[in-house]
Amino acid sequence: MDVGILGPATVTWQLHADPAMWVAGIASLHLQSLHPGAVAGVVQNSDFRRDPLGRLRRTASFVGTVSYGPTARVHEAAARVRGLHRTLRATDASGRTFRVDDPELLLWVHCAEVHSFVEVVRRAGYRLTDAQVDRYYDEQRRTAALVGLHEDEVPGSARAVADYFAGVLPELRRTADSELVRRFLLRPPLTGPPRLALGAYEPLLGRLAYSLLPPWATALHGHRPYPEPVATALLRATRAAALAVPGPIRWSVPEGHVNEAVRRLGRLGRHAAPRRALLPS
Repeated sequence: MDVGILGPATVTWQLHADPAMWVAGIASLHLQSLHPGAVAGVVQNSDFRRDPLGRLRRTASFVGTVSYGPTARVHEAAARVRGLHRTLRATDASGRTFRVDDPELLLWVHCAEVHSFVEVVRRAGYRLTDAQVDRYYDEQRRTAALVGLHEDEVPGSARAVADYFAGVLPELRRTADSELVRRFLLRPPLTGPPRLALGAYEPLLGRLAYSLLPPWATALHGHRPYPEPVATALLRATRAAALAVPGPIRWSVPEGHVNEAVRRLGRLGRHAAPRRALLPS
């Protein structure tokens, strides 16, 4: 039976189905924007300003495919991403042109993403032991390899991720590009009916996600977050409201990856359907 590259026995299978992942995904973009090279690659190559929801949907779809899709589909999606990245170039502040698939940039994006996922979802009230957090980081080495990194060079534990951030910190800073992305994430330029949701989106997702960054990250951004107790309470209330929606309905967005995996795996999938807390490690 094809369980994909991860499967129901992994921490990833459970964690990535939690509704707090939507906030975590936005938080990861706030964090990623602090790397001048990574954010330049996004600003110079992405159409996020013309299609404000497109990049978020594509990123969520890729994460869903890798987490729950059958093996062949995972590798097809990864090949498309690698192929696209090979064609993209950006220019830094000194005028130097670089490839957006530079391994250092890929590693930053990966670490910022998975760190945001596990820390935000855990802060939202999802119970994870320290051992399970380390298992998650180790599992995510497989996803890093899909985009072109060497698995053994990717941090595979909470301590290794913390050490990575300590080493890369001197390279991070607020830039005009990071400000552009921050403003976009706080209030994307939506049109039509989706624009009506901006009044709720900005405080409940955009500003909340920013406030969930590590303190060193909000200090670099230079904008005041919600006070820590307020951010945590708002995050937990938002998650609790989302958990009131039946799982199969929640998991149908954006493309139903979890529901499809549960159906594909039959009895195994039903027994491993994502729960609110993991089994003991």
